[in-house]
Amino acid sequence: MLSALLFVLAQATPSPTPKPAQVPPLTAATTPGKPSTSWPARDAQFVLRNFRFRSGESMAELRINYTMLGQPHRNAQGEIDNAVMILHGTGGTGRQFLSPQFADELYGPGQPLDIRRYWIILPDNIGHGKSSKPSDGLHMRFPHYDYDDMVDAQYRLLKDGLGIARMRLIMGTSMGCMHGLVWGETHPDFARALMPLACEPVEIGGLNRMWRQLAIDGIQADPAWANGDYRAPPVQGLRTAASLLFVAGAAPLYFQAQYPRRQDAEAFARQRVTASIVSTDANDLIYQIDASRTYDPWPKLERITAPTVWINSADDFINPRNLDLPTRAVARMKDARFRLIAETDDTRGHGTHTAARFWKQDLVALLDRTQ
Repeated sequence: MLSALLFVLAQATPSPTPKPAQVPPLTAATTPGKPSTSWPARDAQFVLRNFRFRSGESMAELRINYTMLGQPHRNAQGEIDNAVMILHGTGGTGRQFLSPQFADELYGPGQPLDIRRYWIILPDNIGHGKSSKPSDGLHMRFPHYDYDDMVDAQYRLLKDGLGIARMRLIMGTSMGCMHGLVWGETHPDFARALMPLACEPVEIGGLNRMWRQLAIDGIQADPAWANGDYRAPPVQGLRTAASLLFVAGAAPLYFQAQYPRRQDAEAFARQRVTASIVSTDANDLIYQIDASRTYDPWPKLERITAPTVWINSADDFINPRNLDLPTRAVARMKDARFRLIAETDDTRGHGTHTAARFWKQDLVALLDRTQ
């Protein structure tokens, strides 16, 4: 369910060794390069006062940054009726959805989320991007947020900050996929449609939790981490975490096709991991990975009544194809459909969630049947 380095690595194509400045950092947006289209995106911030976290901690001011495309439309009753929120994965930002493999497939004239028709809202979630996060100065004293806190902040942004009473669509990738299921349970009537991409509907356990915890342990075992008050980045700890993220996000058939020679494969992996950690804050990463610790929508799936299209991919290491959990879950939801994208040498492992060409028609069908 992590998506930052994961999709960056899976999207890479054979090319000369990139300069470090051209490679996104570990916890940055999932785009492998600059948008090919100059989208009229604009950023804004909303400050939540006296925000209380599920842990009991609080912040006098919690800053939520968000990016927007398009304009709000109001119906005859004066209500906004065209708002779409897209939620990023662990380590990402809202602006990752300006990347060509996503935006160029969806936002243009006549495309499914044509920004002349829809108001697109792309939040930076708590702990990410330009929103409040540990690296702002609190380090490991930052409140220990979880997915419920993140969804609560999203809800207050939409309802109190933007004046939206009901969303046209909430979709999300990876962590954002899990947020979508939490949304369906906690605010079942707030969205006309849900589209979660690349997640499971159960507590983060098994191998999924194991590699996450090992990534956290790798950072904290580095003496340079200094309980979060480091003066220089704990590079060895970050390298351990980045290596685990690399493997978790890999696309086996795609990488075999693109890097069949041993030396090329070794060079690619080393280059990407080394470049990815340059701009990563270790405390931010710990919080981002650990935010899933309380996630568990399974007991309340019947509360999800909004029409839902849920998509995973067969080559996703994080959400294995052999788990029957999505099939069992949709049987308990009022109006949900699940599809597993078949593995090919063109699918991108976990990162298939941001390559819109693989599921674009599913989105079109969902929008058509929820008009």
